[in-house]
Amino acid sequence: MGNPSVPDPKAQLSSQEKRELLAQLLRQKAIAESTAQIPVAAYQFDQSPEYQQLKQQQAQVEALGIRNPYFTVHEGIAADTSTVAGRDLINYATYNYLGLSGNAAVSEAAKEAIDRYGTSVSASRPASGERPLHLELEQGIANFIGVEDALVYVAGFTTNVTTIGHLFGRNDLILYDILSHNSVLQGCQLSGAKAIAFSHNDVAALGKILADQRYRYQRVLIVIEGVYSADGDIPNLPEFIALKQDYKAYLMVDEAHSIGVLGNHGRGIGEHFGVDPQDVDLWMGTLSKSFASCGGYIAGSHALVEYLKCTSPGYIYSIGMSPPNAASSLAALKILKAEPERVTQLHQRSQLFLELAREKGLDTGMSQGSAVIPLIVGESFHALRLCHALYHQGINVQPMIYPVVPKNAARLRFFMSCLHTEEQIRFTIDRIAAEVAKLPAPEAQPQRL
Repeated sequence: MGNPSVPDPKAQLSSQEKRELLAQLLRQKAIAESTAQIPVAAYQFDQSPEYQQLKQQQAQVEALGIRNPYFTVHEGIAADTSTVAGRDLINYATYNYLGLSGNAAVSEAAKEAIDRYGTSVSASRPASGERPLHLELEQGIANFIGVEDALVYVAGFTTNVTTIGHLFGRNDLILYDILSHNSVLQGCQLSGAKAIAFSHNDVAALGKILADQRYRYQRVLIVIEGVYSADGDIPNLPEFIALKQDYKAYLMVDEAHSIGVLGNHGRGIGEHFGVDPQDVDLWMGTLSKSFASCGGYIAGSHALVEYLKCTSPGYIYSIGMSPPNAASSLAALKILKAEPERVTQLHQRSQLFLELAREKGLDTGMSQGSAVIPLIVGESFHALRLCHALYHQGINVQPMIYPVVPKNAARLRFFMSCLHTEEQIRFTIDRIAAEVAKLPAPEAQPQRL
């Protein structure tokens, strides 16, 4: 006998099931036809033009015989020196301005906090993540700056984005310095407010915008920085305060690179100019630099802080700051208050570096009185080549190249620490001057990166 015939699966379907199967096949055909012309680059990220451009730039650097200076793995503590592949380098690529990251007392405070509270508070602070350390740190920051209250976020970037994005909206205007950090720009975009950049540190230009635009908006926020991280310069805070008072605006100062750095006691740009801290509405700062930890803060009035604690998305929907981070920031703050000589030494070391560099005819741009000193060399290729050469001479410093800065303003950024010695600084300046003299003439440069 022959094999029994195999039953047709479709013959076993009901009329309704057949209709549904046909409809599904038609939908699949319609989807296939409508998406047939969509290029692969639109749905496979490794084929996207942005990624292909990145790979092209990386290949271009490699073809020049220059090591990629980014994502280098560092061993040990980032201080005045750093270890890369077992080799010690003089380090100018860390924000450890006061040498408190790696300080024994700071590290011990973090360890004790772990023993007492664990490595995470395991909840948002409004839920069940509140710990005594948070409150002590916040009040300590407020007292240090000279305002009523403060709150801490888990990241400095988040602090700007969520605070600006939450406090201001469609009926408001945000005026920000054109060299403001990306976190400020992202906050402006999130807010939905009208955002206008004004010329760098140009109070007159800001005044013209306010005179023309203020009456059109409900609230106006002016955003400046205490020290600009690409140039190391300082705005004239009293003039900005006067302008914000004249036009009944809010003023926010981002002190990421000025708290712990400016002023005789490191209290920031407010101390530097001797202003009343309460004349600034929002003091923003980070905890990852002078305070040897990770996170950010907003300091100001009780009303401001209370409102943010109850409504700010980046605060109420985020995990609370970890116990070791909170404890290390608090310990660093206490040491800074007890040892202002760290700030004095930072000022001395920074000034020495700046003076020696200028004596050698090096272009340090607008840097003045801060711990950020750029060395502007022009083309991106120049910056990459100089970074490469200094690395092999035992100096670790990072380049800033186009498009982060204009094509003719590529630079190396030197972040000073109170731990740097005069010998390290003099050696560094001598090596820089020698290597800058070797840079190719403009016409001999490869195509711009």
